[in-house]
Amino acid sequence: MDTALRPVVPPLPALVRRSDGPSDAAQEFVTRLRAAGPDFAVAAGADTAVVREVVPPARHRRARCRVVLRFADGDERDVTLLGPVSRPTARGERAFDLQVQAYLAQSLGSDGPWLVPDDEAEDGVAVDVPAWTARAAAAALPEATAG
Repeated sequence: MDTALRPVVPPLPALVRRSDGPSDAAQEFVTRLRAAGPDFAVAAGADTAVVREVVPPARHRRARCRVVLRFADGDERDVTLLGPVSRPTARGERAFDLQVQAYLAQSLGSDGPWLVPDDEAEDGVAVDVPAWTARAAAAALPEATAG
């Protein structure tokens, strides 16, 4: 067929990916915490950190993050951390993951009022991150006002 006889066809429009609706704040929360594994390892002084479980917060439950830290000497530490009861927001607040990093950088001790019984934790104990954060802020307050 002669190309001169072919009809002129306009180019197809570029594909536009449509959003499936508003972003899912709970899924963003889970994705952000899972991606923070390397940051958690650095904060704890570990070689690696694997985020084994993430449960986003909701009106009826606390946020939950289970991290397994692996150290250079072969030691492993399984830590379950609990956040506040709330709703994840579309703004992508980073409060919980930053608080987890702060806890891992400051304390891996096995004593303190922020450690609470938890049947779902590997060793039966979880870190109440908001309680630890409140204690850490209260302890830092006299230092900040003394200088």
